Amino acid sequence: MAPKMKTRGTTRTLKSSNDEETKTNVHSEDSPLEVGKAVRGKRKASGSGKTGKQESSKAEKSPERPQYCHWLMKSEPESRLENGIDVKFGIEDLKTLPNQTGCWDGVRNYQARNFMRDMKEGQHAFFYHSNCKEPGIAGIMKIVKESYVDHTQFDKKDVHYDASSKADNPKWSMVDVQFERMLKRFIPLSELKKIHLQHKAKGGSLNGMALFTRARLSVQPLTSGTWRSVTLSNMVVKLPPHHGLQSFL
Repeated sequence: MAPKMKTRGTTRTLKSSNDEETKTNVHSEDSPLEVGKAVRGKRKASGSGKTGKQESSKAEKSPERPQYCHWLMKSEPESRLENGIDVKFGIEDLKTLPNQTGCWDGVRNYQARNFMRDMKEGQHAFFYHSNCKEPGIAGIMKIVKESYVDHTQFDKKDVHYDASSKADNPKWSMVDVQFERMLKRFIPLSELKKIHLQHKAKGGSLNGMALFTRARLSVQPLTSGTWRSVTLSNMVVKLPPHHGLQSFL
């Protein structure tokens, strides 16, 4: 078994944690408020631990269920204690891993898990920095391994341990992601919200973006139109407030 490599920051015990953010999205739907377990935490390098076994069951596909090709995945780039462990993992941490690849472990919300089970190799996701001073989209990563069993659910020393999950019927899944590139400029939540409100009033691809309709969900699907709009907004020079970005979307 390959040695485990902590990839969501250090696992050392920090002396204090008095500066936790209290912003709107301080809790995702993967939080203890939703499922009774801590869910965000360290990521591990791809292929480490018990990651070779494919999950026993996939989310059921329905003919009426939308099929997505693009995603938004949230993680915390700033230090925060969870059971004495620093759960920090930002896009820069992903870049430092071997082959810039790691497993997206610790998701403990069923809908977010099911979205990961829908992911296909080669698809792309925005790396979204959450629960920090300036939340927003920092870069793009690629799905390089489709969903398989999240081994952290069985590790009693891990912040993602779930005593109710059994080895013969595991509840939780993860995917492997690889850093692809940073955005040309960071797109803050405040800018995305302005565009969302404009599209909500006049119509547009960000009208139903899950970042605002299901704000606390840590893994979210994106329509192709939303992906193109956000990518395009990243390619243009930031204009003065009276110009706005809506004409580019």
